[in-house]
Amino acid sequence: MAWTVKLSDDAKRDLQKLDKPLQKRITSFLLDRLQTTDNPRSTGKALQGKLSGLWRYRVGDFRLLCRIEDNELIILVIEIGHRKEIYK
Repeated sequence: MAWTVKLSDDAKRDLQKLDKPLQKRITSFLLDRLQTTDNPRSTGKALQGKLSGLWRYRVGDFRLLCRIEDNELIILVIEIGHRKEIYK
């Protein structure tokens, strides 16, 4: 079962702000790990509180906040940011 990874406009903007090696590392993670997985929940962690319903994925010191849409097999990346700032 293949998942489709989509980036929101905000996530695309966040990704463009990062340096090229980090962009490549995050893109590689999305394509190689998330898009090919059978269960995206096994790689990430469910968030709680005001971010409940979203899932968090770690790529070094950066975090990807995503919404998993089971009925369409889509992982929508909402936001990308450094771990110190992403949850604010």
